[in-house]
Amino acid sequence: MIHPTALIDPRAQLDQTVEVGPWCTIGPHVTLGAGCVLKSHVVLKGHTDIGQSNTFFPFTVIGEVPQDLKYRGEPTRLVIGDRNTFRENVTINIGTAQGGGVTQIGSDCLLMGCVHVGHDSQLGNHCIVANNAALAGHVVLGDYVTLGGVTGVGQFTRIGAHAYIGGHSAVEKDVPPFSIAFGSRPCVLKGTNIVGLRRRGFSNDTIMRINEAIKLWGRPDVPKEQCLLEMESECLEVQGLIAFIRQSESGVVR
Repeated sequence: MIHPTALIDPRAQLDQTVEVGPWCTIGPHVTLGAGCVLKSHVVLKGHTDIGQSNTFFPFTVIGEVPQDLKYRGEPTRLVIGDRNTFRENVTINIGTAQGGGVTQIGSDCLLMGCVHVGHDSQLGNHCIVANNAALAGHVVLGDYVTLGGVTGVGQFTRIGAHAYIGGHSAVEKDVPPFSIAFGSRPCVLKGTNIVGLRRRGFSNDTIMRINEAIKLWGRPDVPKEQCLLEMESECLEVQGLIAFIRQSESGVVR
């Protein structure tokens, strides 16, 4: 169903099951998969590929040009997976040529009201980003990340899978997977996301091992390399934690 007030470029590719509400605008390079719903006043622009069963609430602006002064109109992209919900006033920008050319949103994510996702950012699956949070360019969120409201994430920052960031935080360093962190300048490690891990079916033994590793990492009196060496014989999840820390280019919160 397409409302008569919607403005849809004839070159856009919409599955026949897409619902487009009043006063929506869809540009020529947009692809919309089956079951997508545009409530009203939704703007879809740019080279934007959208999967199935995504819901866009009023005044979302998806696929606009990057807020980057270096952008010169390159045909960069935005790719969105399936079953995501974008609440009111969410804005997501396409990528930049310097940043890889693609902004990407996984599947089964919830972006609440007034969330911004900057150019070249990469969101995994099952992420929850609460109201008024803002991701700068080149941010990476792993699967099952929860980001509290009114939180800012600086550019080139990574937040590992299953991490929980408390509201009103300012994240300027990488946040390790499985952890809880919050605070503003600095954002600091507060422990393990035990509740989240239990909800997702991690065994008690695995949670215990992750918790011990994160407690060790959070000790300011233990040097970084010593922490990592003491973790090395642990389970696969802790091995992933070690790899995340070793790959960091901007430092990791402790």
